Order: sequence, then C-alpha cells, then structure tokens
Amino acid sequence: MILKASARGGAKQLGLHLLRTDENEHVSIHEIRGFVSGDIVGALKEAQAVAKGTRAKQFLFSVSLNPPQDKDVSIETFEAAIERIEERNGLTGQPRIIVFHEKESRRHAHAVWSRTDIETMTARPLPFYKTKLREISKELYLENDWQMPRGFMDSREADPRNFTLAEWQQAKRGGYDPREVKQAIQECWAVSDSKDAFARALEDRGLRLAKGDRRGHVAVTHHGEVLSLARVIGKKAKDVRAKLGEPDGLSSVDESKARIASELTPGVQRLLGEADRKAAKALSPLIEQRREMTASHRAERERLNSAQQARWDAETRERSERLNKGLKGLWQRLSGEHARIVKENQSAAMQALQRDREQRERLIFAQAAERRRLQETISAGRKAHAKDLADLHRDLARLRRGELPALPEQRQERETPRPDPPPLQQAWRQAATGDERPESASQRPSTRDRLDRLRTAPRSPRTRDRGPEHER
Repeated sequence: MILKASARGGAKQLGLHLLRTDENEHVSIHEIRGFVSGDIVGALKEAQAVAKGTRAKQFLFSVSLNPPQDKDVSIETFEAAIERIEERNGLTGQPRIIVFHEKESRRHAHAVWSRTDIETMTARPLPFYKTKLREISKELYLENDWQMPRGFMDSREADPRNFTLAEWQQAKRGGYDPREVKQAIQECWAVSDSKDAFARALEDRGLRLAKGDRRGHVAVTHHGEVLSLARVIGKKAKDVRAKLGEPDGLSSVDESKARIASELTPGVQRLLGEADRKAAKALSPLIEQRREMTASHRAERERLNSAQQARWDAETRERSERLNKGLKGLWQRLSGEHARIVKENQSAAMQALQRDREQRERLIFAQAAERRRLQETISAGRKAHAKDLADLHRDLARLRRGELPALPEQRQERETPRPDPPPLQQAWRQAATGDERPESASQRPSTRDRLDRLRTAPRSPRTRDRGPEHER
C-alpha cells in the first residue's frame, strides 16, 4: 500500500476535494471523529478555527492510502493501516476524518488529522513522517502478501515515472498524461550524451529544451506547459548542468512557446487534431459506458443502503422489545435477566454491523471487477493515442530538419488502387507537402522505413513507390 502524506492548511479546499464526485466515481464518508460538526467541510473549518490559537500554518496532516490497483482490500485493512499511522506519528486521539474514493477501478482512502493539541495549544510534531510511512508501507505489503514495488527494496529501482501531486495537477491543466511525458523525457535523457543530442531527442517527442526563469533547464510541451528537468529526471540541478552545460545559451520559455506556436501551421494543427479526434471517437463509447456503469453502481449501492437501514431499524425494534417495562422489567433486573439480554443485544448488534459491512464490500468488489475490465479497454485506447502522438511528433521533427523529403509524385497505374490511407497518415503527408487537397489511393504516404529505402536504393519498374529516375 503506497502511503503519501503532507502537513497542510487549506481546510475548505481540502474538504471540497475530498467530496468531489466529478473526479471520483464513488465517494464514501467512513468516519468523522472528534469534531462537533458532522460534515467534512465543517469539521475541517473547525480544525482551522482551533488552530488560530497556535502559530501553526499547516494544522492538518493528510495521508492517502493506495493499495495495489488489482487487489480488493477490506475496510479492516484500511482501518488497521490508519491506526498504525496514527500511533507512530504521535497523533493518537486527535480528531480525524476518513473518506474512501473510487476512481478508474481503483479504491483508495484519505485520512486527515487535526494536528492541534488542545491541552498545550501547539501543533503535534511530525518528525521523519515520510520514513515512518515508508516502513509502514513495507509492512503492509508483506502482511497482505502483495507484490512489493522494487523501489521499496532498493530506492535506486523506484519507478521513475511516478509523479507528485503538483505534477499530476499540472498535467491535468495541460491535458496530457504525466506518466507518458515523464517517461519520454527520462528516455531522452538516458539516450543522449550532449545538450544537442538531448534537445534533438526532446524535439522528436514534441518538447523543447529551454531556459527557465528560476529553475535552470526546463522542457516546454507543445501545450505550453513548463516542466523542470531536474524534477522530472530525478537529478540534482548541478548534475543536469554538468551534462547540458549552463542554460544561458538556450531560448527562454516565452521564445520557445512562440517558436512552437509558429510551427503549428494549419497542416500540423490538422494532423494533431486528427489524432485527437481519432482517439476521442474511439474512446467516446467507452466513456459513455463508464458513465452509465457509474450511475448503475451508485443506484445499486443506494438500494442496498436503504434495504440495510430498513433491516437495521426492524432488528433494533426487535431487540428493544426483548426488554420488559414496568413490574416485568423490574423483575428482569432483579433476576439478572436484564443484564443477560442487554449483553445478547449488544452482541447481535455487532454481528449485524459486521454482516452489513461484509455485504457492502461484496457488492463493491463485484462492481470493481466489472469496472476493472472496462478500464483495461480504456487504458489500451489511451496508450494507442499516446503512441500516435509520439509517432507524429517524431515525424514532424524529422520533417522540420529536412530528414523526410517530400514524396515524389507517382503516376496513376492501371492496377487496382489500394484502400485510402488512414486519416493520420493522410494528414501527415498533407502537412509534409503543403497540399491541402484530399489524397487519392495512388498517393498513399510511405512509412519512415519506406522513405529511407527510397533515398538509398533504386526501385524496380514494377514497384509502386518509384524514385525520380522512374517517373515519366
């Protein structure tokens, strides 16, 4: 279970984030403990009001608990992990909130504590909390027999594509996949041995190397987002300068953005737009299916909650009727029967609560399995779109450098024409040649390998892709 935490302020902002149903398919408030208010935002504002009596600006401690995506984890496992986090960080007894989120077939939890100690009116210290959470995370992987990430065994083998919350929010604003962009930059870094090679590799991925205002070397995406190289690569700034030199000779961020804008000609914009439309068309029915599935799952849970509440009320009345009133009730107390019945009622109530919890979890796990199958299809579509964009950016970079010459005009042949090329290839050729007209089957664009062969080797007269020497 991956544990991510931070000491923070912003009570209202955090409360609204925990309740967001537009980004999360299901939101469940599991516990509000130690607060007068019974709602999330009110409770966190209460923590903020209490913290006014201290100097603490970060009066909250927020932890997200993320189990493996393909595992069904019980509420008891989450609760045990939260109790362990609370104990080892000196937060025992502090007011807290627990909320469960479900998104893209992944169920995770958020736990938030108030750090303010009302007896001393100081914020509870959190020394080495990241180290403590890392140890707890290892223990949870071992206890639950989950496959431990290699980064836990050796920090040098941690997944380099992992990103921070700030990076994820920046990617969401820019409309791109942070994991794909981060992996692309790291691959460019690994295969480059100089600044020129690195800049060229970035250009092949639709990125630009630039000089940041305060962060030294940065990468600028074609969306206009600025990414710190040191942060993305996971290196120190001095290590980046040692390989790339000082950033003084690089273009500024504004100049890089202007250059990108100038390169986005109508042909290129059409090409990128076609890739986006192709992905949107492929994903549209899946997104609609996801929306319908989410609504159906929510309705099923509402029906289950209503049925469980009705059953709980009926069982509570039945248990209450076992206790007599008046003289019979007095005799029950004198004979000890009252105490025995109360004990049995308490045991029956606990069993009923456990039964209802297990019933809810069986439904949640069944829905998660159904949602997981759909998510696999959606993820495959996203990866295909990312690959299309990567290929397009690579070809466009080679085109700008003159490495992809315009294809020679090919004469119409008597043979049966081949099917029209896919829209992305057609748009690529139009962007390469500046020809705004739709293409015929005889003008089908070649792939990168066929272009290389065209430049280096002559074709036989029977070959469709003929060089200039075979043209009439």
